[in-house]
Amino acid sequence: MDKEMLIAQKNEVEEKGFLDLDIDPSLDLFAEIERLKKEKNAIILAHLYQEPDIQDIADYIGDSLGLAQKAAQTDADMIVFAGVHFMAETAKILNPTKKVVIPDFKAGCSLSESCPPPLFKKFREQHPDHIVISYINCSAGIKALTDVICTSSNAKAIVESFPRDQKIIFAPDKNLGAWINKETGRDMLLWNGACMVHEIFSLEKITRLQVRHPNAKLISHPECEDPILRISDFVGSTTQLLAYTKQTPHKEFIVATEAGILHQMMKQAPDKTFIPAPPDNSCACNDCPHMKRNTLEKVYLCMQYEQPEILMDEALRLQAKKSLDRMLEISEQAGLI
Repeated sequence: MDKEMLIAQKNEVEEKGFLDLDIDPSLDLFAEIERLKKEKNAIILAHLYQEPDIQDIADYIGDSLGLAQKAAQTDADMIVFAGVHFMAETAKILNPTKKVVIPDFKAGCSLSESCPPPLFKKFREQHPDHIVISYINCSAGIKALTDVICTSSNAKAIVESFPRDQKIIFAPDKNLGAWINKETGRDMLLWNGACMVHEIFSLEKITRLQVRHPNAKLISHPECEDPILRISDFVGSTTQLLAYTKQTPHKEFIVATEAGILHQMMKQAPDKTFIPAPPDNSCACNDCPHMKRNTLEKVYLCMQYEQPEILMDEALRLQAKKSLDRMLEISEQAGLI
């Protein structure tokens, strides 16, 4: 590839966040992606909120904890991260010598963006006697300001690994933090951040749905607001929600999290009924617009041309890695790995 074309591609990625190139409509993208996996010794890691086609071509599908673990273990030369930006950053933090690419560089996260590192640094400095536990849905800059990272799968175990008299700042998700406070009896100081998807569910509409489906179990992610969690039959991470629907004898579920997870739920329990919880807007959907920026076409292009690529300052990477290593260490001690 000549220098001019490389410069043009770099400029396009900076402007649009992805390579906007024409693809031969006769191409079998599934077959081409499989070919590129072998040719480049690449692995595709996909979050459970990705579109069904991407989940179906992924080598591993999981929640933030599972994806972080898989990224730490892989022997692939290239990691294709079908998720949002902070997830691909996490993979790079754990794999500095591997190439990490993402289908759309602008696949951001409302929760991560609600916690800017300069503001959080000042907040932390105001509470020097507190340690910081941050939800993995945050930028590398926040991870570098954090003592230990957690996910919704291991947050309770991470918090309970510290003495009860230890003062804790929990960032960036106030809803997850409040739920952990309630579950553990702690009084953590919460940063005022939230996920736009999990805050949009309508209590009124869910209640009406429960009346129409009296046998349905309401299952919710702990990023949802407290009124939703209070009436839920089960609260858990994406992986825990998936396991619950597969293992429980119940046959019908109202699912209060991003709707992408329903694809795996239906695959793993095809005899059961899954109803997406309705949001408080005129749309009948509850998709994350950031997660859904990724498409099968973008996955193919980012593998073919190996961009957009995640690059990171080494000093920032090493500082951020400490909090991730501590999470993996505590998780292993708690039997979560």
